[in-house]
Amino acid sequence: MTTKDRAYLKGLAQKIDPILSLGKSSLTPEFVDAAAEALKARELIKINVLKNCVDDPGTLAITLGERTRSEVVQVIGRKIVLYKRNMENPKILFPGEKVKKSATNNSDRKPNKKSVKKQSGKSDKK
Repeated sequence: MTTKDRAYLKGLAQKIDPILSLGKSSLTPEFVDAAAEALKARELIKINVLKNCVDDPGTLAITLGERTRSEVVQVIGRKIVLYKRNMENPKILFPGEKVKKSATNNSDRKPNKKSVKKQSGKSDKK
């Protein structure tokens, strides 16, 4: 991930609310599974580390990133932002990245101006 990609994700992360909270029990297998599911569905998630969690948010972020095979975008205070690209159906497109066109679904396309024949200015009104 380049620094430009990371900066773009940080900008997106500012607008989202935390969807998971790490508490006293810290990183459990159930929490890792929940984070992995959320990453698959959303690609970018924010996690809140509660005050009763005794572990350091930075080390938790690194461990959680390794276990979910995601990238740590940032850790600010007690907030962790993780990103994992969904290869089948990416939801987040980085600046300069093109959308892959599917060859089977061309019904959404507008006709080209060149392919549309110009109609004469005469009308059928009398």
